[in-house]
Amino acid sequence: MVPGHRHAAQGTGRGQPVPDHAARSDPLRPAAESAQDDRCAVPEGRGQVSRPQPPASAVDWEALREVARGAMSRAYAPYSGFPVGAAARVDDGRTVSGCNVENAAYGVALCAECGLISVLVAGGGGRLTHFTCCGEDGEVLMPCGRCRQLLWEHGGPELWMDTASGVRTLAELLPDAFGPADLGR
Repeated sequence: MVPGHRHAAQGTGRGQPVPDHAARSDPLRPAAESAQDDRCAVPEGRGQVSRPQPPASAVDWEALREVARGAMSRAYAPYSGFPVGAAARVDDGRTVSGCNVENAAYGVALCAECGLISVLVAGGGGRLTHFTCCGEDGEVLMPCGRCRQLLWEHGGPELWMDTASGVRTLAELLPDAFGPADLGR
């Protein structure tokens, strides 16, 4: 832990809940039992989803950005000073989020999208339908190429992406992406 870092003063120990954690009061998240029955399977082929993606307008983008900003406020970025938060809607109605977590060994730092995907998978999986990412100023950020690849795996080409130039599909931002079907070649 970095001396003087804001997480050090909270006094939360291993196994104790994090105070005021967004997962406790996320108004966009349905009850877990209702979400279990509505999940889609991971696609079998290149970018296939088991049901059509909802339209870009099916989400309150400002509310999703607020979830990303909340995640960003918990980022661990003592080396770059560049906290990032990400949030996404899942096909079962859940909202998942993540923040960047840096490390003194710079190469093992985790982007906010990595945390988001971990939360998605640990929560039972599903398909991402809408995604946003923000920096410390609260403005929309674009995921790096590595993170776009992670998002492709769990959202596919139809994933709606919040960008500085408007809402676009991931297929527009990562054309000719490498996917699971490419492994069979």
